[in-house]
Amino acid sequence: MDLEERKTSFKRAFDRLKEVIENTNKENEDYEVYRDSAIQRFEITTEAFWKCVKVFLKIREGVVCNSPKGCMRELFLNGYVDENDLEILLNMIDDRNLTSHTYNEEVAEEIFQRLGGYVELLKKLGVCW
Repeated sequence: MDLEERKTSFKRAFDRLKEVIENTNKENEDYEVYRDSAIQRFEITTEAFWKCVKVFLKIREGVVCNSPKGCMRELFLNGYVDENDLEILLNMIDDRNLTSHTYNEEVAEEIFQRLGGYVELLKKLGVCW
């Protein structure tokens, strides 16, 4: 995929993530279903984001990164994010890894509570520049 295709893929996933977060209410009897849907969309969005960053860095900086955390570190090293944003991005990758490799109700709830912060950071960073 080229950069525009990656941007489109990320934007679509990101919009769906925002949508489910906005519609998730603890008072709803189906809360766990919405929460789990949000977490699944978070996994998809995170995957789309790092792959978009990977292509962006290759085109813009000539940097080859082959892992999500490596790409996030390269964003920092190339001046696209500050140290605080890097820490959040690395935590986001860790959370994505936790959700995709194991399921635990307590962990799911903790990660769900952090999704809003990840969405805000991704919104601030823009769609892969």
